[in-house]
Amino acid sequence: MTLFAGDWTVPKQVIVRSPKGGNKPLSLPYETSIFDVRLATPPPLDIETNSGMRVFSLPAGLIATSPTHFTAQPIVMRAALAAITDASEVLVRLLEGGHSTIAGRLAGAFRNIGRTTIADSIIETMRAAGYTVNEVDPFKGLPHVALSSRETSPYVNRVTMIWQKMREDVLEYFPVPPGRPTDKSTYLQHVDDVYAIDAYNSLSIEGYRVSAELIERVRSGDWNPDSIETDRNQRDALAARGYWQAFQRVKNSVGKVLSNENAGTVANADHGAWYRELFGPSITAGLLRPADLAGYRSGPVFIRRSTHVPPNRDAVRELMPAFFELLEKEAEPAVRVVMGHFIFVYIHPYFDGNGRMGRFLMNVMLASGGYPWTVIPVTRRNDYMGTLEKASAEGDIVPFAKFLGQLLMGDGK
Repeated sequence: MTLFAGDWTVPKQVIVRSPKGGNKPLSLPYETSIFDVRLATPPPLDIETNSGMRVFSLPAGLIATSPTHFTAQPIVMRAALAAITDASEVLVRLLEGGHSTIAGRLAGAFRNIGRTTIADSIIETMRAAGYTVNEVDPFKGLPHVALSSRETSPYVNRVTMIWQKMREDVLEYFPVPPGRPTDKSTYLQHVDDVYAIDAYNSLSIEGYRVSAELIERVRSGDWNPDSIETDRNQRDALAARGYWQAFQRVKNSVGKVLSNENAGTVANADHGAWYRELFGPSITAGLLRPADLAGYRSGPVFIRRSTHVPPNRDAVRELMPAFFELLEKEAEPAVRVVMGHFIFVYIHPYFDGNGRMGRFLMNVMLASGGYPWTVIPVTRRNDYMGTLEKASAEGDIVPFAKFLGQLLMGDGK
C-alpha cells in the first residue's frame, strides 16, 4: 500500500510472493531484507507493474491488506483509499471472491475518510448479491483533516494528512512566537549582520569548502569571474556568490513578510527567484546548463544515507502547489517554520540546492512569527540530518521541532 500512497521510503523488509519461495529472509545492507514467502502469485487481473516491480493492483491490495495495517499505517491507508474513485474498482473482486467480511471493513474505511457514496455502494451491492455484510471501521478515530472528494492524488492527500498530524506536536514543542516586530529596519539589519555566519554554515552543511575570507570577498564585491580564473572555475566561490545573491532576494522576501504579507504567498511567488540567484553564477561560468534554471526537477533524486526516497517528477508538480497552499492557510507561525522546512526537503523539488532553499524558506517563515533569523550550525549537521530523517522515514517530527527550537532559543549551538 505504501507505493500507492506515494511513500517510497525504503522498508525494513520486502515480502515477495512466489510458488517456489523458500520462506526465509535474504539479508541486505542497512538492516533491510527480502522475505520470499511460498504463496501463489495473484491472478493477472490483480497484478500491475510499478517502476519495474510486479505488485498487487490497488484494488487487489486493499482487499489483501490485513486489518492491523489500517491502525499501524493510517496515513498510508487513507491516502491509498482516497485514490479509489468508484466502488466498482473493488466490488468486482469482492463479489467474485465472496469477501463479505473484507467488504464490511472496506466500507467502514471508505466512510471514515468521507467517501460515503463508495461505502454505501459496497454495502448495498454485496447485500443485493446475497451476502451478509457488517460494516466495521478499521481505523482508530477520524482523520486529522477531511479529504476532498475531488483530490485523488495520493501524494497530495498523504502530505496533507502528515501536515495536520504533525502540527499538533510542533505546537507542543516549538517556542511560542513573539509576534511580528514593529521595527522592520532593525530586524532586517540583524539579517544583514548574520549573513556571513549563515552563509558559512549553510554552504558547509552542503559540503562546500568556504572560508570567512571568501564569503566576505564575495559580499564586498571583490569577486571577478571575468578576470580572475579561480573565481570563474572554483566551485566553492561560485556557490558562495550564488548564496550571496540568493540571500539578498530572501531578505527582500522577509521584508514583505514583515510588512504583513502572507508568508506562504510570498514564498510561493519568490522561491523561484531565490533558486535562480543561487545557481546563476554557475550558469554564467558554464558549469551548469541554462536549462537547469527552468524549474522543478525533471527526473528522480536520491538523498545520500537516507531511506527516504523523494517523490517522482510528476508528483513534485502535484505537491508543490498543495504545499504552498498549506503554508498560506496555516495560522500558526511555529507550524509554518517547522513543517515548511520539513515538507520542502521531503518533496526535494530540485536536483540540487534543496537544503539551502529549505533553510531560506524556514527563515522567511520565522519572520512571519517575529522569530529571529536562525542559523543551523555545521557542527550540528548530524543532529540536523538525523532529525529530518526521523521525520521523513518514521513520521516523528518531535526531534526536528525540538532541534530547531533549541537553536532558536540559543541552546543548540
